[in-house]
Amino acid sequence: MKTIAGSLVCVVLLAVAACGGKEQAEPPLAKPTVTLNKERAAIGSPLRITYKFDVAQNASFDADYLVFLHAIEPDGEKLWQDDHAPSIPTSQWKPGQTVEYTRTIFVPNYPYIGEANLRIGLYNPATGKRLALEAPQVSRSEYLVGKINLLPQSENIFLIYDINRGWHSAEVDSTDPTREWQWTKKEAVISLTNPKRDATFYLEWDARTDLFNPPQQVVVKVGGQSVGTFAATSKEPTLTTFPITAAQFGADNMAEITIEVDRTFSGSGNDSRELGIRIFHAFVEPK
Repeated sequence: MKTIAGSLVCVVLLAVAACGGKEQAEPPLAKPTVTLNKERAAIGSPLRITYKFDVAQNASFDADYLVFLHAIEPDGEKLWQDDHAPSIPTSQWKPGQTVEYTRTIFVPNYPYIGEANLRIGLYNPATGKRLALEAPQVSRSEYLVGKINLLPQSENIFLIYDINRGWHSAEVDSTDPTREWQWTKKEAVISLTNPKRDATFYLEWDARTDLFNPPQQVVVKVGGQSVGTFAATSKEPTLTTFPITAAQFGADNMAEITIEVDRTFSGSGNDSRELGIRIFHAFVEPK
């Protein structure tokens, strides 16, 4: 009886872990690399992130997985994240292929200044399943791919959105307190300290494309001079950038950027506001 019992125990162990051997880890399906356009980034500033995945020679994907990138405090607390679908769905990744793309995010407003670790992973949003990757694993299928130094928001050029000069009050997404926006009126003015250098103006916006045919036309002006135009053709947050020269900013200590739309609409229900386009982020980055 003891021999039979011992044999049964061994069978169970074989099924679970080959009678004392370790459970075999899944082979990594890709090698991830993350490259930032800068090592130090102030809260609220744009950050360009280049994602690269070198797909393993024997890789096979059973679904479309999302990418997550988490900025983590040294004590392990998550500061912010960039979860997204890769530029090519993972179900279309081929063995030996390199998938590379760049995204621009704005560093979320989180009360932490200092060094943060960057962890990456691939997960199935339907099941929560995560995939094995070729990188240092620091948690459950989370892999260390770099670091970033977070700086205070005071490092940025402060922009003033005057509600008396074409802006409505700021609004916050009830489901995501980090997501804020302001609606423009027909003409909205941003005031700022003149950087007196060439700069890039970042504008992340969306529009009510269902209300306008043809779409609204938007003009961006500095000191009354147009520096760029675009058609408001997106109902999703869209980033548009404009170069501004030091000469266009002028010689005064203060400068103004004006956003003009050719047509506006009124809010629905009890909302009778004059609305132009919705602005999520505006940022001036001196060169």
